Amino acid sequence: MEWLKEILEKAGVEKDDEVLKSIKTELPKYFITKEKFNEVNEAKKQLEGDIKERDKQLKELGEKAKGNEELEQKIKELQDTNEKATVDYEAKIKNITLDNAIKIALKDNKAKYEDLLMNKFDREKLKIKEDGTIEGLDDQIKALKEGYKDLFEQPLSGTAPNNKGGSSEGTSELEQVTKTIQENLGF
Repeated sequence: MEWLKEILEKAGVEKDDEVLKSIKTELPKYFITKEKFNEVNEAKKQLEGDIKERDKQLKELGEKAKGNEELEQKIKELQDTNEKATVDYEAKIKNITLDNAIKIALKDNKAKYEDLLMNKFDREKLKIKEDGTIEGLDDQIKALKEGYKDLFEQPLSGTAPNNKGGSSEGTSELEQVTKTIQENLGF
């Protein structure tokens, strides 16, 4: 958190315990710590390595078991199970990536009720690019903003208030109040 304190100080925000307390409660809702990210990333790399090693071992075992029908059948079943597990894993990763991208896009577009809008996306039309961006997301956000305007914060518009009070230069507050009362009473 020291890095954030330094940024706030450079920006001219005075050291305020309320601001720091607010940041400490709100920041974890939107960000994970670098340590947690690294931990999950390392676990992912380890699991991917384990899958590759497992597939390699099954292939080697399959080559050694040639001629033994029962063993070959069992290896084939294991390979099919592993392939299905890999497909399921990739689908889960894709869903997590899409969920996160949709939530961020909804936040950026000031959606009032993100949970209501999450199911309105056609995930089949969303494609994850190599750089991690989501193709088709902006188009669907635009369509949702048009179709469900009330579920997004709208910019406030209007005109400046029509204050008819005179200038306060050179007159005291008491004189201004007296003048306003006289005008309203017709004096």
